[in-house]
Amino acid sequence: GFPDTEDASETDLAKHDEEDYVEVKEQMYQDKLASLKRQLQQLQEGTLQEYQKRMKKLDQQYKERIRNAELFLQLETEQVERNYIKEKKAAVKEFEDKKIELKENLIAELEEKKKMIENEKLTMELTGDSMEVKPIMTRKLRRRPNDPVPIPDKRRKPIPQLNYLLTDEQIMEDLRTLNKVLVCIHNALFFPFAPASPSSPEHLPATPTESPVQRFEARIEDGKLYYDKRWYHKSQAIYLESKENTKISCVISSVGANEIWVRKTSDSTKMRIYLGQLKRGVFVIRRRSAA
Repeated sequence: GFPDTEDASETDLAKHDEEDYVEVKEQMYQDKLASLKRQLQQLQEGTLQEYQKRMKKLDQQYKERIRNAELFLQLETEQVERNYIKEKKAAVKEFEDKKIELKENLIAELEEKKKMIENEKLTMELTGDSMEVKPIMTRKLRRRPNDPVPIPDKRRKPIPQLNYLLTDEQIMEDLRTLNKVLVCIHNALFFPFAPASPSSPEHLPATPTESPVQRFEARIEDGKLYYDKRWYHKSQAIYLESKENTKISCVISSVGANEIWVRKTSDSTKMRIYLGQLKRGVFVIRRRSAA
């Protein structure tokens, strides 16, 4: 009887242990399931710790990006404001400089016209022509019955004003040349057989003794002067040489369509130099540094 009883007790014990294991496993499953349901409920309510931690991190990143965007916007706005103020000041300065330049050019043109009118008046006085026409005082008589009806005189046409492009020295030189030619013509008419003395001041040689005038290339393009294979621009310091071998220190004040204006360094007076004068060599321009 003992062996049977022992075997039965062992079988019952093994069966009891297996039931306990299944029960523990079931309990663990239920606990884990309950934990997951609780976490899901907390997530829906927004109280889950992991959810709150990650939300806080996202919120910090969002605030950081907003702050960087605001700083970038502020910097860009300040830069635009600075550029606007700078361009506005530059526009005002350019406007003021243009006004001053326009005024100086107009004053120089008026002074040049005034000088030309004075030279014109002086030339007319030297030649005996006067611009003032004095009216002739006539005595009016009664018309006789058989006299024809007088025709009214037409008004005197105004004398056109001449603009001389030559300097006083060039005009005087031309007058001296004309006087020499007139003397030669006079001698040829009244003294046809008189020998012409080479030493006589009235003698004109058949071939000119002076060397031909040197020609220079001169033109104006885009507000700059191209002269003798060099470019010259406004505000450039130069030396101005004339046929009389005078050298004047000048600054180019403006470049026109067919002429340039220069301002003397000594007394700040202005002179107009035409392209034709530069081409004929009446005036020669040298760079200040190279002269």
